[in-house]
Amino acid sequence: MGTMSRRTLLGSVGVAATTAALSACTGQGGATDKGSVAADQPQKLTFCLDYTPNTNHTGIYVAQEKGYFAEEGIELQIVQPAEDTAEAIIATGKAQLGVSFQDYIANVLAAGGKGIVAIAAILQHNTSGIMSRGGEGITRPAAMENHRYATWDLPVEQATIRHIVQKDGGDYDKVKLVPYSVEDEVAGLQANMYDCVWVYEGWAVQNANVQNMAVDYFSFISIDEVFDYYTPVIAANVDYAQGNPDVVKAFLRAAKKGYEFAIAQPQEAADILCKAVPELNEKLVAQSQAFLSEQYQADAKTWGVIEKDRWARFYTWLNDNKLVESALDVDAGWTMEYLA
Repeated sequence: MGTMSRRTLLGSVGVAATTAALSACTGQGGATDKGSVAADQPQKLTFCLDYTPNTNHTGIYVAQEKGYFAEEGIELQIVQPAEDTAEAIIATGKAQLGVSFQDYIANVLAAGGKGIVAIAAILQHNTSGIMSRGGEGITRPAAMENHRYATWDLPVEQATIRHIVQKDGGDYDKVKLVPYSVEDEVAGLQANMYDCVWVYEGWAVQNANVQNMAVDYFSFISIDEVFDYYTPVIAANVDYAQGNPDVVKAFLRAAKKGYEFAIAQPQEAADILCKAVPELNEKLVAQSQAFLSEQYQADAKTWGVIEKDRWARFYTWLNDNKLVESALDVDAGWTMEYLA
């Protein structure tokens, strides 16, 4: 995998190799009646990624390789989304757990869905922002005026850009919107297809560094704390989690150990991810892993914590700007009851 774009994550990903695996999954995964993990009967769980494997997922692959899931009595199958999004796969019980994002969960809730809940933050802070070619002066939102921004034409995305430009004293109407038509943001900048683009610092900026391309970057959270929402998160099927709390707690204990290992040993963790997914660019993974090792937990007391006020602040912004189908309960969509 050469790139991991926000646009790509917003769409369904067709991965033929996993279609059969997903269609064979059931919502309950062979759970015991009380949700406990029996030592003599491994608990089979399916974990659905949001996209192709990348460094957001390293802790899961580490926990698999190091036997942390096995120690908890869990037999884990990692799959990628096929025709449906990860949210749909989790909400319908085809996978008991997986990767999602606070803003994606908002869409599910606003549409009346109640089948998915965030149970741990993979990254403690939002690490996305705007990347541009180095030296062209787009070092703050107002500087996006009279420059081409690669948009995938979604309401929340464009509302975010409008908000940060205006907050910085700029005129959003002077930002030139051009269609986002590539999967590799660095390649798009190099080809002069646009001047700035929404990226994840942990991947696209590191990709630019690996390619020795000078870029400028500013984060959304440096402009307004409302955008310090949780992206990505580990999510669970609500019915499964409520019926099998001990299994979900056991899963998170193992996942937490995996991410703690990735924090402490980023290069070995990168090697484990590349061993499991050999098509990945080893240099990019190592660079990304070094960056994310400081982002998984960051300033939180422990890995995985979700804070009520930060979650609610972003949902309040979505409500106030009428960016969801119906008003959200700003405290809905997450729980900390499974994270030890």
